[in-house]
Amino acid sequence: MARRERVMRMSVEQPLWRALAGYRVLTMFYAVGLFATAYDRFPRPWIAVAYYCVLCAWTLATLPRVAGAASCTKGFLAADLALAVTGILLTPLADTHQRIAEGGPTLPSIWTAGSVLAFAVRGGWRWAAVASTAVAVANLVERGTPARDTVHNVILVWVASIAIGYVVEVARASERTLARALEIEAATRERERLARDIHDSVLQVLAMVQRRGAVIGGEAAELGRLAGEQEVALRTLVSGGLLPVSRVCEDASRGAVVRAVEDEEEAQGEGSDGGPVDLRALLAPYAGSRVGLAEPGAPVPLPPAVAREVAAAVGAALDNVRRHAGEGARAWILVEDEPDQVLVTVRDDGPGIPEGRLAQAEGEGRLGVSQSIRGRLRDLGGSAELISVPGQGTEVELKVPKSVKAERR
Repeated sequence: MARRERVMRMSVEQPLWRALAGYRVLTMFYAVGLFATAYDRFPRPWIAVAYYCVLCAWTLATLPRVAGAASCTKGFLAADLALAVTGILLTPLADTHQRIAEGGPTLPSIWTAGSVLAFAVRGGWRWAAVASTAVAVANLVERGTPARDTVHNVILVWVASIAIGYVVEVARASERTLARALEIEAATRERERLARDIHDSVLQVLAMVQRRGAVIGGEAAELGRLAGEQEVALRTLVSGGLLPVSRVCEDASRGAVVRAVEDEEEAQGEGSDGGPVDLRALLAPYAGSRVGLAEPGAPVPLPPAVAREVAAAVGAALDNVRRHAGEGARAWILVEDEPDQVLVTVRDDGPGIPEGRLAQAEGEGRLGVSQSIRGRLRDLGGSAELISVPGQGTEVELKVPKSVKAERR
């Protein structure tokens, strides 16, 4: 069966990169605007003009670099920080000492914070501490003295960048944990799905071979014994074994990635080209001399995968009737198409199920009811209720909402 990969990307980090790109552009215009309003006060404005030309060209040309962690390399971060520090150190050459002493802005102004934040988002709080320390030293050198406003700004940038870096690290760890949880959830659902399929086919065949071999005797009895041993082993494996997961988590640079491996046929069946299926058509083969089928006069449309799972659950319920109620037992299937859900009831006239028998069977690894019936409906967002009174037969009621789509496992 053809299989394909579906990629689900989870990243709380990516919005930070988009915000950072916007911040760099806006603060670039802000720095240029500050200079333009005070142009006449600069004794050497040509130094500032030359720096702003480089700053604008660099900011616009490197926008793709701050699109994600993969493109934001160490070399780019070093060059970006160097441009910010250079702008701070060039301020005394372009501006007057009086304006600097009064707390006038540096040439890059608050654009410098964008460079430090890039370190924080890319490498976490440790990288942020290194970058903010370099900016702090440059500001103190530019001012010439640790003035109160300068120290205040330095501490603000330092604390904010380290805090953002720490939050990014926590977010990355959370994404990895979520991806691992999805992996475990996928493995569990895959095991349950395989358990249903095996119960509906292999286990029932092995059980039948065991019973018939015991009746025939001779070499057939030995074959039946071996089939019984394999049935027990297979039930143990299905109920507790591990299966290859259908989702694999990765720690990618743009966030945790979960690659879901899907069956191509299932994907096509649930796609836009796969129209709804009439549930009546899938249940019709179950009708016979001892199985009655009562259905609405109009079609009962359901998504293909949903309809198949409901029909399989009905088949599992009828298999239980044949196995536990006897070959002479009769069963009835009732299909009801309600406004918001489809209700399918399977009822038999057998001896019923003794109290506590279902829990005992599940403990023995017999998953007919828990997986083939209840498990299927649970995956569809529906429910399966089993009502049984000793001596009065058993009734299985399957409910599935019409709005649900079968979960891709």
